[in-house]
Amino acid sequence: MLLQPHQRTKLDNGDDQFFYDYPRFVTHVDDGFIQQLTDLYRQHLQPGFTILDLMSSWVSHLPEDIKFDQVVGHGLNAEELAKNPRFDECFVQNLNQELQLPQADQTFDAVLIAVSVQYLQYPEAIFSEIHRVLKPGGVVIVSFSNRMFYQKAIQAWRDGTDAQRVQLVRSYMGSVEGLSEPQVVSNQTPQSTLLSWMGLGGSDPFFAVVSRRLPTEQTATNEG
Repeated sequence: MLLQPHQRTKLDNGDDQFFYDYPRFVTHVDDGFIQQLTDLYRQHLQPGFTILDLMSSWVSHLPEDIKFDQVVGHGLNAEELAKNPRFDECFVQNLNQELQLPQADQTFDAVLIAVSVQYLQYPEAIFSEIHRVLKPGGVVIVSFSNRMFYQKAIQAWRDGTDAQRVQLVRSYMGSVEGLSEPQVVSNQTPQSTLLSWMGLGGSDPFFAVVSRRLPTEQTATNEG
């Protein structure tokens, strides 16, 4: 089992949709983080891609100069999603209650989760779904900092250090057969992490974990 039952618990066990019912038109990380995320997207996302932006809101931080074929947004607040100018369509779904995505197999070139992975109570199920909806060779990019709605983050995340949270996300991806070895992108050193925690480090710490869906034949070879 990837997580023990107690590691999935939240301090606030109330309905997640009720918690997110009121729109918050704010960014939850600073400009430095956002620029690093946009730059990372620019490295991995190509014109014409179909993209699923999971656990999103009114802004996606996608490069403005890249035209994608389709961007589908997901979140828990319909008003926020409707304000996102990059979305061609969007849907509301509580991923802690409904663990299956509505999209067909091999639909997307990329799946993104920005500063929200800490709220998933059943990440192994969601990352299995991410693998399912990715096209072979498609990329999943999960980014996060040290900010969170503390009462809604799972215990495994709340209790972890930055390094442990990175390993947690790597384990989410590593639990899915057919995803490549997760690669970590970070702007942090031990010193800068400490300074950031003390409020002296300037930009929010930036962490991202990147993986790809392996080609079908490679997965079959690995399994053999």
